Amino acid sequence: MKQSKSKVERNNVENLIRRMLKKHQTPFMLIRRDILERQFKRFMKALPNVTPYYAIKANSHSDIIKKFARLGTCFDVASIPEMKQVLDLGVSPTRIIYANTIKSESSIVASRRKRVRFMTFDNEPELYKIAKHFPRAQVLVRIKVENIGSLVELSLKFGADHDQAVYLLKKAKSLGLIPLGVSFHVGSQAKNVENYLQALEITSNIFDEAKEQDLNLKIVDIGGGFPIQHFDNEIGVNFERMAQTIRQQMKKLFDRKVEFIAEPGRFFAGPAGILVTQVVGRTFRNNKNYYYLNDGVYGDFSGMIFDHCRYEFKTLRRGQKFLSALAGPTCDSFDTLSTNEELPELYVGDVVYVKSIGAYSCASATNSFNGFAPAKIIMV
Repeated sequence: MKQSKSKVERNNVENLIRRMLKKHQTPFMLIRRDILERQFKRFMKALPNVTPYYAIKANSHSDIIKKFARLGTCFDVASIPEMKQVLDLGVSPTRIIYANTIKSESSIVASRRKRVRFMTFDNEPELYKIAKHFPRAQVLVRIKVENIGSLVELSLKFGADHDQAVYLLKKAKSLGLIPLGVSFHVGSQAKNVENYLQALEITSNIFDEAKEQDLNLKIVDIGGGFPIQHFDNEIGVNFERMAQTIRQQMKKLFDRKVEFIAEPGRFFAGPAGILVTQVVGRTFRNNKNYYYLNDGVYGDFSGMIFDHCRYEFKTLRRGQKFLSALAGPTCDSFDTLSTNEELPELYVGDVVYVKSIGAYSCASATNSFNGFAPAKIIMV
């Protein structure tokens, strides 16, 4: 009898985990190169007119950056250390956008020295800093747009009111900078395509207004936020359908000469990651099985806090399932992963693993809270 696609995938993943357990101590995170490439190809097929700038904040492991560099992506960096890391791996400065709208003066100077001249801003004081320390820098104005339904809202902290966009772009030009266009971000893990459609319509109006005032804009940065599945049976996540709708809106609203870029992070790196942990202790409390793992919220489950993410916990052990709780290894009660999981009875040494955890997990893990180091990353 033919196995279902999901069952074949599960068997492949678990066989991979078993092989790695013979070579490595847990916790470890497997990053699958074939999935990185698959996500890149999915993006390029669904949005062929959009140049991806991988947001390395999602996962800045050097092998991931090198993989995407070979595939031809550009890169979104938010700091000078991120910029230096990408440049040191041989990426041209022309393939980098400094996509942080608030930069220190020393950072702008460093960006100039490293010849990364493409950057974002969202306020007038920022323009004066850029003009002073990086004349002729190329700039995009980031506007505030709706983040309705997104897991992480990003317009709370960044983005100019869109009715100020043309004024700011004209100010940029008057200061000797090169205004290229408009940037927006609809929030992370964005399942509501209407946010993109509305943002594109607002951006189109800005382009029209700018043209009337002798500003010929060229670039639209649609940000990131493209969603992935964290659960096998999760509904409401269909990137291809979302991309088709976005593509239609682009064609409807913009001239063919307009260039589109994006800043995918989670979409590129998330599905490639598998976190493998083991049970280091067990007890029975609050009328349920309680299992303590060797990784927690201060480590590679940090996305549960900083990314508001939920994960699907899986085990290599089969059998009848019972109400269970999972906690990390630290002495902090806050280090609790779930108090409502249906799991087989587990024993010390049993594996608990999570798929699609390659983004905003190890990236935000602490180095060694309570002396517990985050998981080792293994490229496979």
